[in-house]
Amino acid sequence: MDKNKIEEFVKHIKSELKFDYNLKKLNWFNIGGDAKVFFKPDNLDDLVTFLKTFGKSEKIFVLGAGSNILITDNKFDGFVVKLGKNFSNISLMQNNIIVAGSAVSDKNLSNFAMENNIGGFEFLSCIPGTIGGGLRINSGCFGKEFKDILLSVQVIDRNGVIKTIPSSKIKFGYRHSPLDKDLIFLSASFQGKKKNREEINKEINKLKEEKNRRQPSRIKTGGSTFKNPINQTDIKVWELIKNSIPTTKSFGDAKISEKHCNFLVNSKNAKFEDMMKLINFIKSEVEKKKNIKLETEIEIIE
Repeated sequence: MDKNKIEEFVKHIKSELKFDYNLKKLNWFNIGGDAKVFFKPDNLDDLVTFLKTFGKSEKIFVLGAGSNILITDNKFDGFVVKLGKNFSNISLMQNNIIVAGSAVSDKNLSNFAMENNIGGFEFLSCIPGTIGGGLRINSGCFGKEFKDILLSVQVIDRNGVIKTIPSSKIKFGYRHSPLDKDLIFLSASFQGKKKNREEINKEINKLKEEKNRRQPSRIKTGGSTFKNPINQTDIKVWELIKNSIPTTKSFGDAKISEKHCNFLVNSKNAKFEDMMKLINFIKSEVEKKKNIKLETEIEIIE
C-alpha cells in the first residue's frame, strides 16, 4: 500500500480518510482490530475516484451496519469503506416504488414505507442492517426476503463503472446473492403496494413482538450465526445446536445466548479467536452428531 499515493488522493476529495482506524465500535459483536485505512466517501464522485485509484490494486471491504460480521483482532491489511450520508437517501416514485440508498437502515426504509401508506416492507423492521448488507446476503425474516420486493439494484465495480441490474437477472438463494463480491451496492428500487398506515403499523408491532419473544436483544451479538440447512426445510439450525452441544459451552467471553442458541454473544471482552473457537466447536459437534455441515450466516473478516 503506497502511502504517498493515498496522501495524493486525499488532496482531491472532500470525504474522510483515516489511517489505523479501530473497527471495534463499528460492529455489533464489539470485536475487531484496526483497518490500515478507513475511508468514508460522502458522495459518489469521491467513491468513483477512490475506485479508479485503488479498486484494482488494494484489498477493500465495505462495512454497513456491522450487524452480521465478525472482524479479526489483527490489523485488516487494506481499505475498509463505509458509505456516508449521501448514500442514505430515500425517494418515493410512482406506482408505490421506493428507491433507497445502500446505507439506509432496513428499519428506516420500513418506516418510510409505512409513512407513505405502502405495504410489503414490514419485515424489514426486524432486520438490524442496511440495504446494502441485506442485498449482499438476501436478508429476510418471517417468510419474506429482499428478493421478494426488489426491482433493481444500482452497483459500482472496481473500475468505478456504474450499472443497474434488474432483479429478474439475479438468481438469489437462501441468504445468498450471486452478484460479484467486488461490486459495491449504491442503491436499490423496491416495489410495494398500497396499504393503510394503521394496518402496516399493526403488522410491524406484531412482528417485533414475535422477534422479541424469540430472540435476544441489547447484547453484543452478530445475529443468526449459522444458516438453516438448505434443502432440509423441516430442520432448524437452533434445534441442531441445542441437540448437539451443551448450550453453556463457552470460550473466554464468547458464549451462546440463553434465549436463542443460534445467537453467539460477546458477554464482556471476547476476542476474535474466542468467537472462532466457539463457531468451529459448534460446526464440528453438529457434523459429528447430526452429519450436517453448518454454514455461517455471519461474514467473517480476516
